[in-house]
Amino acid sequence: MTILESASDTLTRDALTVLQPGFVGTTAPDWLLRRIGEGLSSVGLFGRNIDNPEQLAALTARLRAERDDVLVAIDEEGGDVTRLEVKQGSSFPGNYALGSVDDVELTRAVARELGRRLAECGVDLNWAPSADVNSNADNPVIGVRSFGADPELVARHTVAYVDGLQAVGVAACTKHFPGHGDTNVDSHHALPRIDVDLDTLHARELVPFRAAIAAGTKSVMSAHILLSALDPNRPATLSPQILTGLLRRELGFEGLIVTDGMEMQAIASTYGIERGSVLAIAAGADAICVGGGLADEGTVLSLRDALVNAVRTGELPEERLADAAARVRALAAWTQAHRARGAVSGPGAAVQEGTAPGTDVGLVAARRALRVTAGERPYQPITSAPYVASFTPVANFAVGDETPWGIAAELERLLPGTATGSYGAEGSLDELLAAAGDRRVVAVVRDAHRHPWMAKALDALLAARPDTVVVEMGLNESEPRGALHIATHGAARVCGRAAAEAVVGR
Repeated sequence: MTILESASDTLTRDALTVLQPGFVGTTAPDWLLRRIGEGLSSVGLFGRNIDNPEQLAALTARLRAERDDVLVAIDEEGGDVTRLEVKQGSSFPGNYALGSVDDVELTRAVARELGRRLAECGVDLNWAPSADVNSNADNPVIGVRSFGADPELVARHTVAYVDGLQAVGVAACTKHFPGHGDTNVDSHHALPRIDVDLDTLHARELVPFRAAIAAGTKSVMSAHILLSALDPNRPATLSPQILTGLLRRELGFEGLIVTDGMEMQAIASTYGIERGSVLAIAAGADAICVGGGLADEGTVLSLRDALVNAVRTGELPEERLADAAARVRALAAWTQAHRARGAVSGPGAAVQEGTAPGTDVGLVAARRALRVTAGERPYQPITSAPYVASFTPVANFAVGDETPWGIAAELERLLPGTATGSYGAEGSLDELLAAAGDRRVVAVVRDAHRHPWMAKALDALLAARPDTVVVEMGLNESEPRGALHIATHGAARVCGRAAAEAVVGR
């Protein structure tokens, strides 16, 4: 091999190293195993890749049979955004529920147990937690994924979550830098713009990220948002001012910078994923997340070739690509060392009463997160099978529409014979009342404050049936209504169970 050929091989390997692609199926395709052998250092998992923990463990073992230091990443926030339990709903409440309890030891215990389960399945990089300050209640993509609207509260729970995950050898990826909370546009569909001044950004958006960096978060994920006060021309993912100037130099972050999904329209429709990936690495990103929507060998090869060609044409400094690849390998070495020490064996540590090994810390947290408000009259618990009317909004891309939510299944366990119906913007009150008959009605809503049709339908239902129980499973921004109003602060399966218990008076 000549020196020229060796340099070319190194360049190609580095280009593969910085990619974090997904794939389709519950077993590793041949093309993926082949590329891992050639230098691909990371793989991203999504709900389509997971049937059960045993299958997932076998999948990750197969990946590591090809290369023992491969990073296996997942987008497992718990709560509304779950991949590990995509078909059942999460065993853990999400950030908003944890923030509403505001017990950092509980948050740390939840994150530790979630991390332990991921590690047992061979996952060692979690694209979580969300450190966004949800200052805009109309935010269509963050909402309950945030710990709340108070920067200091978000900061302390972000730190606890990072600590919990990393204590069991799962690298945290604090997101979405420099803060996606004050947006009214979903970056999966378009490019959000935030026009606040630098003082506001430092006093609000950046507070949790500073805390996470001080706590040692192993990685940070960039946001596809335009912050005019920092860079009026390029979104954060592609901005040297934000990734290198702010995150690296000003905040002092030395870990891995991961992009949000490059196939999201905020990037793909403006720059294209190939050019966007080149610009992201040049700006200071170290790893390119792709695979939520594009999950094939052609995507991997096109991104690899785009990076290699950018180096050869001088658009991307070779040293910058090499530095990015080195950071990926450093994180892989950290996770590999944890696996070698057996850091993930055994249940999560007991950190407070009610969260000792063997207890269901997710259910404990979901119960503590409930906010139950009785109506004007004393509440009469439901003792016979009710009718559950679910008012269903369009799910955002991050949450997805394949994960079940609500309380009907949990009520069915407590009150066999529970009936249910789903209603959208075109739903009919007469249809609902006819289906309910003489059963008590439980109305389940999600972010009723953001959907005028939902609030209107709920008003009409309460006027006709004032004994209706209302369960809000999104942001708790509306005034309590109904014979009983239950705010779960999220739509995880355990939140539904906790709400069902309250409905029957437990």
